[in-house]
Amino acid sequence: MSTILFTDEAMYEHRPGHFHPEAPERLEAVLEGLSTSSAVHAGSRRLATAHEIGRVHGDRYVQKILELTGQERQLDPDTVLSPGSVGAARLAAGLALDAVDAVFGRRPSASGALATNAFVAVRPPGHHAERETAMGFCVFNNVAIAAEHALANGAERVLIVDWDVHHGNGTHSHFYDRRDVFFFDAHRYPFYPGSGALDEVGEGAGEGFTMNAPLPPGLDDGDYRLIFEETLVPVAHAFKPDLILVSAGFDAHRDDPLGDQRLTEDGFASLTGVVTRLAKDLCGGRIIQLLEGGYNVDALSRSVRACVDVLAGSTPPEPRSSGRHAEALSREMRKIAKRYFPGLA
Repeated sequence: MSTILFTDEAMYEHRPGHFHPEAPERLEAVLEGLSTSSAVHAGSRRLATAHEIGRVHGDRYVQKILELTGQERQLDPDTVLSPGSVGAARLAAGLALDAVDAVFGRRPSASGALATNAFVAVRPPGHHAERETAMGFCVFNNVAIAAEHALANGAERVLIVDWDVHHGNGTHSHFYDRRDVFFFDAHRYPFYPGSGALDEVGEGAGEGFTMNAPLPPGLDDGDYRLIFEETLVPVAHAFKPDLILVSAGFDAHRDDPLGDQRLTEDGFASLTGVVTRLAKDLCGGRIIQLLEGGYNVDALSRSVRACVDVLAGSTPPEPRSSGRHAEALSREMRKIAKRYFPGLA
């Protein structure tokens, strides 16, 4: 069994402009860092269809974006299209769909390799994109599109974990009243985009199936690991997903210019160890990490490589710090979770 890498250099053609943080160099650095990894390149080049994207985004929004193929357009203050951007966004979503098919064994990769896990190295990112709105560098919500595809093809429950330093508001809002997707988001708060408070737990049928970890700045590897072990792990065991998807942003790295957190590449590898262990325990090892943010290209490259190595079987490192700064938040999160999963220890 191999870890499959889904990516394509065609996504370099999304060029939002000089000095824009979400630059082609991000993906170039990631692929350079993975050039000697054991991950097997999928050889996939699937463009998501309007129907597949439309499971998450409204028809008018999808049509509007597709009609902008080959054009330049500013969609919001942060999200800019170049002539190659719509094709890159469709490819990013399509590669996420192919990753889902691969880990469920529905469609083998072009290499013929079998896999229970995958890394999807794509841009533009997706987790801020709302149903009718591009936002925060994001055009289509890749992780939500992947989750809907899994649910439409036999999965009953999907766990989405988001550790990007910014709250994944688009994913959060799409599944907020659903119980077939559990959404766990560890993010700096208060911070862009302003959502993701502790008491935002879902509504209607989905009440209790959203868990936010709103973190102050300055937290490190041990703090994040404590939150994951003490809150995500027991809730995931109660939820019993068929697939785990990770919005893997790396802008919480200590070298990132935007996040003001203190994680290292070892910290991200440690978190990958947690979610990979959950996948092995709960859903046959099926886990897919999808690239979101991360704007120091060297830190991004090292962090992605560290995560892919763990997906491929390397032993994850243990955090060097205690996590004591996150203990109070962890207790509050567990208290809330017990309202909806009373069997938690």
